[in-house]
Amino acid sequence: MNLKTLSLLALTHCVVLTSFSKEIQSDSSVNPLKKYAAIWADHKYDSYNTASTANYLSLEEKNVLWVLNMARAFPQQFLNTVVLNPKSEYYVKPEKRNHYFISLMTSLKKMNPILIPLTPDSTAFISARCHAIQSGIDGSIGHDRSRSGCTKNFEGECCDYGNDNAVDILLNLLVDDGIPGVGHRLICLSTSYTKIGISIQPHKVYEVNTVMDFKWR
Repeated sequence: MNLKTLSLLALTHCVVLTSFSKEIQSDSSVNPLKKYAAIWADHKYDSYNTASTANYLSLEEKNVLWVLNMARAFPQQFLNTVVLNPKSEYYVKPEKRNHYFISLMTSLKKMNPILIPLTPDSTAFISARCHAIQSGIDGSIGHDRSRSGCTKNFEGECCDYGNDNAVDILLNLLVDDGIPGVGHRLICLSTSYTKIGISIQPHKVYEVNTVMDFKWR
């Protein structure tokens, strides 16, 4: 399990080094949750891959949005096949589950499906990319953009540090270990947002950081 407990408040920062985003790949059709359970192989989930043609995103950035959309639309299935799957690297034995992990379980169990997926937004991407780059250069964490000059183009923001694949990034933000009020989780699972920008960039302290900027419309 690779749930690093460094989830930070729910707003961010900006500026890009050389693009860390693994080279943009043409094949973005392999469901990243397929390895956790065969049910995810069904092509009905393809409609939640809303960033498949967003050529400014890397494959992993596209996968972040795809996994997030599936977790929002099929919360109980995501819980049972990924979070609580004993064969999953994210599985936590009952005796080791803390308050944050248990509260995520409760949230996903009770959650109503959000069937309208988030869609990629290029202006939110520019906002997220700028902050992710600058945070990486500075080695900083958090959402303060006062030093970077990055334009803020979002209503909600999540930042993750140290994870470089979609499921790790999202589970870290959804568990939100150590964050009072679980602000990242609330943003990720909110019905208020319709669009998102995602950028994964290098970070001189945590090796990699991800910024997700959410927009209402």
